[in-house]
Amino acid sequence: MHFLSSIPSPEISFIDLGPVRIHFYALFILTGIILASLMTDARLHRRGAERGAFLDIALWAVPAGILGGRFYHVITHPNDYFYEGADLLAVFRIWEGGLAIFGAILFGAIGAWWGARLAGIRFLAVADAIAPGLLLAQAIGRLGNYFNQELYGIPTTLPWGLEIPSSNPAYPNGLPDGLAFHPTFAYEMIWNLFGVLVLLWLSRRFDLQWGKLLASYLIIYSIGRGFIETIRIDPSEIILGLRVNVWSALITIAIGVTFFWIQTRRHPGRESSVFLEGRDPAQAPKKAKPKANDEESVTDPV
Repeated sequence: MHFLSSIPSPEISFIDLGPVRIHFYALFILTGIILASLMTDARLHRRGAERGAFLDIALWAVPAGILGGRFYHVITHPNDYFYEGADLLAVFRIWEGGLAIFGAILFGAIGAWWGARLAGIRFLAVADAIAPGLLLAQAIGRLGNYFNQELYGIPTTLPWGLEIPSSNPAYPNGLPDGLAFHPTFAYEMIWNLFGVLVLLWLSRRFDLQWGKLLASYLIIYSIGRGFIETIRIDPSEIILGLRVNVWSALITIAIGVTFFWIQTRRHPGRESSVFLEGRDPAQAPKKAKPKANDEESVTDPV
């Protein structure tokens, strides 16, 4: 059935370039990572770090975040991967979709902490710098869910309802063909873009440092995600009547509020430097150049 007042789902989710298959989901994830890295590097540079400093940190943070996002998704959707006759290799096929942001945040933070330590930069300075870019990357990545025809919500008759064919493996059992569904991935994308603007405004208006902008990110993102999660109908573990990601959002909001309050009391002022103690290149002792009359003269042998 064709809807004149709904959004059709894309008919393809990948393109083949010779022997190489490029999945749009992976392409949008990669695009988001690149743009977020460039934004974060520019923000760190304005704070005094060398250009390219964050790219060294990203080498640790990005793989850890992808690993964590996949791990969290798999353990919260065990029935999709572990059943009789299941292809266990599907656990590793990230390009087919399935990266959970809450797991990506946790593991990515560990990778960023280690990368920042190696680079001699304070982790909280990195965390504040990356917060707007992280939301931007999440927004771009959600476009990949559109091409994968996933992460949609309950049926709707609104004009922006998303057409999902009943042949889709995730199509809810018992529902008739020809329904349109809330495009919850699009709602989250819009919320994330709004959050980018809010974080940039908070950063400039209040000069939030010491991890307070990171805390703001946790609060802003999780508020939107918690509400959007309530209308999603894809399979999820249920704990005390709530989807597991609703609980994750509530816990993350509590962590963000608590951390913001603690850091406001402990660090009311600005950070003195983005660098760890003793790692600021500007404060490194400079070697004195030898004077000309102190240099040994060398003569050619006769």
